[in-house]
Amino acid sequence: MMKKFIGFYDYTVVLTYIGLTSSIFGITQAIHGDYKLAICCLAFSGICDAFDGRIARTKKNRTEDEKNFGIQLDSLCDVVCFGVFPALICYLLGVRGIIGLAIVFFYCLAAVIRLAYFNVLEANRQKSEGGANKEYRGLPVTSISFILPLVFWFQFLMSDVAFLWLLHGILLLVGFLFILDFPLKKPGLKAILTLMAIVIVTVGIIFAFTKYRLPKASDKNSPIVEDLIEDIYETENS
Repeated sequence: MMKKFIGFYDYTVVLTYIGLTSSIFGITQAIHGDYKLAICCLAFSGICDAFDGRIARTKKNRTEDEKNFGIQLDSLCDVVCFGVFPALICYLLGVRGIIGLAIVFFYCLAAVIRLAYFNVLEANRQKSEGGANKEYRGLPVTSISFILPLVFWFQFLMSDVAFLWLLHGILLLVGFLFILDFPLKKPGLKAILTLMAIVIVTVGIIFAFTKYRLPKASDKNSPIVEDLIEDIYETENS
């Protein structure tokens, strides 16, 4: 009988698991057309990621294996939460076609490259310095969980077509900033709490007032769903 599971199980990784679960649930909701709930899940995952490192560092007797496990786990979850998940939301909202798919691919690749590079640097830094890092190199992938909800303020100021092109531009710009090497000071607790409050208000407004939504599967008039149905039909009958 197996007495032990692979991995390390303690309170230091719980918040990371909660954030991942939130993003996976958000992906399912995005696929089914509930864009508002998907955005909420993305923002919540970002909040979890903002505090998981602080919680992990409260355990002073972590072994080197436990620290390295936390680094790898955090990055692997970030690939899903802040790489694949926001790219999928943008794709479903209309970032498609040759240009759109190229941007989606670039964004996901940039996120993976950044996270792999961070793993190398952070593992080495932990051996020599320990503690929390004082600054970022480039834009952290978690930032998309705050940027994307805030972008939807612009849907009240522009047409749907203009807003769609804005999504193209934001995804491309954020992906570029992921891999651009520039120093960025880490925000303190007060700044994080302020940003969280802004995002929470933004998500509330999205729920209450937004007119922009993902199409429901039964919405036959939607170009996005119509294209998907046609693609599936053509594939099955080819």
